[in-house]
Amino acid sequence: MKIQEAKYVMSNSDYLKCPEPDIPEYAFIGRSNVGKSSLINMLVDKKSLAKTSQQPGKTQLINHFIINQAWYLVDLPGYGYAKVSKAEREKWETMISDYLYNRENLVCTFVLVDIRHSALATDLEFMSALGEAGIPFHIIFTKADKLKAYQIANQVEAYKLKLAEIWEEIPPLFVTSSEKNEGRDPILDTIEAYNESFSKKA
Repeated sequence: MKIQEAKYVMSNSDYLKCPEPDIPEYAFIGRSNVGKSSLINMLVDKKSLAKTSQQPGKTQLINHFIINQAWYLVDLPGYGYAKVSKAEREKWETMISDYLYNRENLVCTFVLVDIRHSALATDLEFMSALGEAGIPFHIIFTKADKLKAYQIANQVEAYKLKLAEIWEEIPPLFVTSSEKNEGRDPILDTIEAYNESFSKKA
């Protein structure tokens, strides 16, 4: 897939106020500071479409971007660590779950995890909740440039073994580096295939 156009549409805290659900939509989410904004910018080939920050918890709303006038990319707030109050964190969690469980044109959710870490309980719990709700998701490993090739292979294999304890079928996995522009094409090809299926159903 060639990205010809990527535009910001809107931000809000209520899934009912999101754009009309008439084209396919893909959500990106992960723990705070996982490199989500950098990955989104890499995918759409724009340096500052999604705002990057050294401070975790920068994304606080449901952010919609329209790509090629054909599909929505949605940047969701991170889960896990962020310097916010418990009340604020609970508000985010409700906003995210309401969106994920009710957005009718959401085709797939991409869950980002830092490849440098072993499987974390917060990530596994979030994925389990998606699975139990029947929400399709794929896993994107970020920051692969921080490891050597054999370390990447070991981390991915260890993650698969951990997932196999929970899942009969392991979700699709992507290994990416925003720094080196790696993993972009497989993700975009996957989205393109989903878009074709969506249009056939419409």
